[in-house]
Amino acid sequence: MTDKFIYDVSVRWSDMDAYGHVNNARFLTLYEEARVAMFFVGARQHGLGSFEEGIVIARHEIDYLRPVDYGEPVRIEMWISEQKAASFTVAYELFDDGVLASRARSVCVPYNLANGHPRRLTPEEREFLRPYLAA
Repeated sequence: MTDKFIYDVSVRWSDMDAYGHVNNARFLTLYEEARVAMFFVGARQHGLGSFEEGIVIARHEIDYLRPVDYGEPVRIEMWISEQKAASFTVAYELFDDGVLASRARSVCVPYNLANGHPRRLTPEEREFLRPYLAA
């Protein structure tokens, strides 16, 4: 069984659209907060700081399953659905009050910001991702 990184994200009043639901574009912000928690805070707790040196997003894809209203924090569960030499795909599920409200995927590319080019995953990064990698 794949481990999931679970993170609760507060919904802000500014996330709302004119209809009183979380705006579709703001879902990306909620997913970003969870992803940053995993690759900056979570990785740092495991002694790994290299993701903080650069990750760029090559692709996002979101399925909206139901509206999310302002209120309690949403729970985001994340895992790695695919891993390649120089990229990996984060899969997410967003739960609102325990009900699945959205699914998403982000293709992430480790990036050398100083030199301005993509790079391969290091053995340490692969080790960090391993428990979250879907079988």
